[in-house]
Amino acid sequence: MKIVLFGKNGQVGWELQRSLAPLGELIALDRRSQDHCGDLADKEGIARTIEALQPDVIVNAAAYTAVDKAESEPDMASLINATAPSILAEAAQHAGAWLVHYSTDYVFDGRGDRPWRENDVVNPLGVYGKSKLAGEQGIQATLDKHLIFRTSWVYAARGNNFAKTMLRLAQEREQLSVIDDQIGAPTGAELIADVTAHAIRSAMNRPELAGLYHLAADGATSWHRYALQVLDFARRQGIELKVPLQAIKAISTDEYPTPATRPLNSRLNTDKLKQAFHLELPDWRMGVERMLTEILGK
Repeated sequence: MKIVLFGKNGQVGWELQRSLAPLGELIALDRRSQDHCGDLADKEGIARTIEALQPDVIVNAAAYTAVDKAESEPDMASLINATAPSILAEAAQHAGAWLVHYSTDYVFDGRGDRPWRENDVVNPLGVYGKSKLAGEQGIQATLDKHLIFRTSWVYAARGNNFAKTMLRLAQEREQLSVIDDQIGAPTGAELIADVTAHAIRSAMNRPELAGLYHLAADGATSWHRYALQVLDFARRQGIELKVPLQAIKAISTDEYPTPATRPLNSRLNTDKLKQAFHLELPDWRMGVERMLTEILGK
């Protein structure tokens, strides 16, 4: 099996280099790759890459993820998140390849408190969510052999993430304010990558598994409760923090305005994924604690 991976140095892409390598020949690309184009902004270039390499599977872990910046850069967000995945789908169709792609809970408007199912009505609130939805739809309209995974609140030990920000601020400040009315499941890049590898192996043998799936860790929390979990764990590991847990104030989304509107309900129902691929998804705390253990060096 030959696999071409785009976005090799992102949080998910980095873990995919590990999880996909045992499946076959892996060609991992990013914007700086020299031998083959890995820049999703280069429409002709990525099409030439697929034509030249003729892979069995294309995995697109590259995306425009600057949610707030997308509001002022809608054309760039659309190029990377909508146009490029459609081009990859067309190239995959010509090559007879599968396409694996990642999307987001931001395709929903965040109403209610029920976990979103794959067939629920989509209604993105901002440019980022709209561009990711357009990417999904472009793939679905072009290619039958696809796996699209919607996920949420992605983190990894590599790169920046919410937990690292909280740890830094807690060592600098005596009081913090964190949003408490946005609910979701922090989902590790490790988990996403491992599920992806498992799903690819399964789908190659059972093409009827193609389709759209929700992929997130089990359980749910708010950003405020997530911060408390992170800082309590750090303190138990002997990390000195300036802020006491009781000085971490819970605030509403309205009290912290941003250019892009965030969905309040980011819960994703993962029953379809678990049943189709015979999986159990771990509680979000397990992955977060593994990540914290790694970055704290304990």
